[in-house]
Amino acid sequence: MTVRTRVAPSPTGDPHVGTAYIALFNRAFARSQGGQFILRIEDTDQKRGSSESEQRIFESLKWLGLDWDEGPDLGGPFGSYRQSERKDIYFEHAQKLVDAGHAFTCFCSPGRLDEVRKAQRDAGETTRYDGHCVGLSAEQVGLRIADGESHVTRMKVPATGVCKFTDILRGEIEIPWQQIDMQVLVKADGMPTYHLAVVVDDHLMEITHVLRGEEWINSFPKHQLLYQYFGWEMPLHCHLPLLRNPDKSKLSKRKNPTSISYFQRAGYLAEALVNYLSLMGWSMPDEREIFSQEEFISEFKLERISLGAPVFDLEKLSWLSGQYVRGMSEDEFMSSIQKWALNRENLSRIVPLIQERTEKLSEIIPQVDYLLGDRAPLSLESFQHKKLDQDMHLKILQFLLWEFEKKVQFESEELLEICKIWADHLGLKIRDLLFPLFLAVSGKTVSLPLFDSIVILGVDLTRMRIRDALSVLGGVSKKKLKRLEKEYAVFSSV
Repeated sequence: MTVRTRVAPSPTGDPHVGTAYIALFNRAFARSQGGQFILRIEDTDQKRGSSESEQRIFESLKWLGLDWDEGPDLGGPFGSYRQSERKDIYFEHAQKLVDAGHAFTCFCSPGRLDEVRKAQRDAGETTRYDGHCVGLSAEQVGLRIADGESHVTRMKVPATGVCKFTDILRGEIEIPWQQIDMQVLVKADGMPTYHLAVVVDDHLMEITHVLRGEEWINSFPKHQLLYQYFGWEMPLHCHLPLLRNPDKSKLSKRKNPTSISYFQRAGYLAEALVNYLSLMGWSMPDEREIFSQEEFISEFKLERISLGAPVFDLEKLSWLSGQYVRGMSEDEFMSSIQKWALNRENLSRIVPLIQERTEKLSEIIPQVDYLLGDRAPLSLESFQHKKLDQDMHLKILQFLLWEFEKKVQFESEELLEICKIWADHLGLKIRDLLFPLFLAVSGKTVSLPLFDSIVILGVDLTRMRIRDALSVLGGVSKKKLKRLEKEYAVFSSV
């Protein structure tokens, strides 16, 4: 048997470091077994997905050196490797399930489903579909579809009993069927859900081993049931431990940078980041912490994966990156600096901001230091302002952070409009509202054009600097955070 693994990211937002972690382990296992590693794009979410996000996935994984054998850009014998281009395949398989009596057409409105879930919650029951449309005849279904009634396709699930399955790392797992919902397989827009598409694609692409995050354990019964309905052999599954923040919470952008592009822009070495991700729940037989990808692959064994929650610690990553930096020759170090910050692509975005403001080349560095490296450290005294107190600084930065967390990328005009709206809401002049944002972004009260600077820095660096500024201001207590969330929600809904 040829081992075949895959990573299947969704092209929404910035490429997540968790995607790199899953890709790394799938790639290492496939390579260690002489098999193939596949990149598949799961873009069935047409509202949130974008070709720009897909391109960033390619670029980020390539920057990390995590190449693949088959994928949307390379092709392969099992293409297409974009789910949006496989819609007919999913529809055909969904119809097979309906014809065999394993799935059914559901016409329930979102309003009715909400009422059912509320009643179940009030009764202390697990929220799940109540089977309202299961008994509809083929004639009834046909007439309602002909009338243009909105509908989805759902899978049938046993009402009683227990689903038993084996995880490579965790052994035998049991989940009662009463906890499993009658999953939607095809949405009202005709696109498949993840659950149908992943099963069909993994089978047709001959995936032999699925290494994925532990958050998918509760979905396993649905997938196992679909394999049984289709009469297919299921790949072996291994659910990897989730990456955690230092406080043991799930790694999220609300507490830490999570975008691969952040680490690239912040100047971490790709080799160091991959090395660090290799240590997330895994260790070398000799316990050394610094090793190449070739060494990782040669020693990789699934049984060496630990189920303890691996902590993604920026301080440890910085230390490891420093070990790689100090191990470079001077020529390698200079080349890395040039490639990271002083390349023509990066400079081409900065030059339009500084050329008209420069008389001597020696004036360049003080203007752009915060764009090429870390901004100057802030203190509470940095925020002294005759019209704004500490609470207002916190409110401004927290509201703007929430606005910026909605964005995949920034545009100057849109940022200006956002700030104007909030200045009006808070009863402030725009220059006063921008004061703490200038400090958070540049470490200065006056800098190059603020919104152009934010566009150059990108979403993750900007958000990280705002979070740091909030911390300098003393942070937002839980009690105050609730008040701000309420005010933000009310204003945002107007």
